[in-house]
Amino acid sequence: MTKVAKRTRIAREVFDGKALISVEDAVALIKKTASAKFDETVEVAMNLGVDPRHADQMVRGVVSLPNGTGKTVRVAVFARGAKADEAKAAGADIVGAEDLMQDIQAGKIDFDRCIATPDMMPLVGRLGKILGPRNLMPNPKVGTVTMDVATAVANAKGGEVQFKVEKAGVIHAGVGKVSFDDEKLAQNIRAFVDAVTRARPTGAKGAYLRKVSVSSTMGPGVSVDLSSASGN
Repeated sequence: MTKVAKRTRIAREVFDGKALISVEDAVALIKKTASAKFDETVEVAMNLGVDPRHADQMVRGVVSLPNGTGKTVRVAVFARGAKADEAKAAGADIVGAEDLMQDIQAGKIDFDRCIATPDMMPLVGRLGKILGPRNLMPNPKVGTVTMDVATAVANAKGGEVQFKVEKAGVIHAGVGKVSFDDEKLAQNIRAFVDAVTRARPTGAKGAYLRKVSVSSTMGPGVSVDLSSASGN
């Protein structure tokens, strides 16, 4: 515990006084202070001027990061027949129908993304209370309810990131690993911020993008200049 506390204290001292810096400076700072024994994830948190309790202020979407996430994504697909075969050929880790539903109901959720063909949604709909809170429920708005299961699987494994605003108006996601090149991390951060910016809902009033912070898994966060984060 003392070692962790010391590492955190040192990182905070380095971050002290740093605010509203460029994306490039934030990436350099994070990489300088990341000292965990594993390859930490670089995370982006965005504070938005929305109240997601109102349907016209909900923010959700998907973005394909130009340099991937560095994370191995396990994909489950609800499909039958030829579409099940397509999903398996595309690299899906789990493919099924009633059997997959039963596994999920039993608490076996060994996947990070769930995809379904449209005809499977009556079955998948029974799992809403389980998959919904985990942000795993297939949704046509983010391309996870589709007949083109091969493309959906490839996108999920190739660096696609889904996002959905939380109750407090915050969106966060992992956008790469500390081991990535500085430039690749900066590109991923801007791609994510731009995607959320484009997803501005019709009901959002006033300032939409209020704060963008970047951190590593074990490190403190630093706020970045909004114009730098959006690439403007």
